[in-house]
Amino acid sequence: MKALAIAMVNLRRVFSDRTNIFFVIVAPFLMVFVLGQLFGGSQQLTLGVVSGSGPLSEQLVQALGSGKRIAVERVADESALRTAVERGRLRTGVIVPADYDARVRGGGQVELRYLTRQEDPGAAEIGTWIRSVVPQQAALLRAARFGQQEGSGTFEENLAKAARVDVGTVQVRVTTTGRSLFPEGFNPFGASAPPLLLLFTFLTSMTAAIGLVETRLLGVARRMYAAPVTARAIVAGEALGRLVIALVQALLIMIGSALIFGVDWGNLFAAGALILVFSLVGSGAAMLLGSAFKTPGAAISVAMVLGLGLGALGGSMVALESFSPTMQTIAHVTPHAWAYEAFAELVRNGGTIVDVLPQFGILSCYAAVLFALGVWRLRRVLTR
Repeated sequence: MKALAIAMVNLRRVFSDRTNIFFVIVAPFLMVFVLGQLFGGSQQLTLGVVSGSGPLSEQLVQALGSGKRIAVERVADESALRTAVERGRLRTGVIVPADYDARVRGGGQVELRYLTRQEDPGAAEIGTWIRSVVPQQAALLRAARFGQQEGSGTFEENLAKAARVDVGTVQVRVTTTGRSLFPEGFNPFGASAPPLLLLFTFLTSMTAAIGLVETRLLGVARRMYAAPVTARAIVAGEALGRLVIALVQALLIMIGSALIFGVDWGNLFAAGALILVFSLVGSGAAMLLGSAFKTPGAAISVAMVLGLGLGALGGSMVALESFSPTMQTIAHVTPHAWAYEAFAELVRNGGTIVDVLPQFGILSCYAAVLFALGVWRLRRVLTR
């Protein structure tokens, strides 16, 4: 009971600081929302268009805006379109010549100009869409022009006929080889929530280790040791306090992201086991850190460097799949990379505890070593 009371005091100490409330509760959900919107598959992609007012030009613009994720925005002139694309307000831009209708009806070739930023992945997707729509429109125009040349009607009549043609005998079957990184219909927030859970759980554990430094610095540890409290109870309480802080942070992100953003964490038993073992990793590292320094300033500096640095290296900030093969190998020095792979299997592919046993085993080794070292080091520091 004394160990549990010490653990609860540590938890209350964390949430008594309003700054901690922001970083433990508010910041993770803001990050999940921002990254889910940035890299997810549900946001609209805006295409700016400069065009004339003719019916053929209008038909082309409507075709460009017929995609589910494509939103067309009219722009007054090329200069305004270029500025909007350069500043990122529009993802891409297409310039349709003002004499588009006249040149098409006259049998001439028309060149469409395309503006984009190469580093924008959304722009690349719009570019693929444009390259599929424009040939389809060109085929309709060629059919209408051919019919007019053969004397079967006016250009407009043939264009209307070509648009109504239903090629019912052609069937397209798409087959995906291998396993997709993100399955069809995958919740974009499900891609950002697990790595951010790992980042904030470990970071919160490391920064909460400052409490251990303050406990010794302010003489709280000596007073507890002088009271009728055994050294074993003090160490157990402090260790349990680190674990409870990590678990509370992880569960807040897990439950909150499921309720707010609809994230499906897959097999709950497997997800819960991963959260527990990763919290043991974080709490063990926190005890080592908290018992290694005598002043809060040095401890918080190292806590931030390790919390953010290991998180970045382990794929908690940038997707692990985007790393080079060499960097992916290096990333597996961190527990974050193993936990990232395990959660990816659960959340994206509906895996079970059996599917993540290798990652779970590695994380258990991390947890056993770090927690054992943390308890040993903390006992030495508190009792000497």
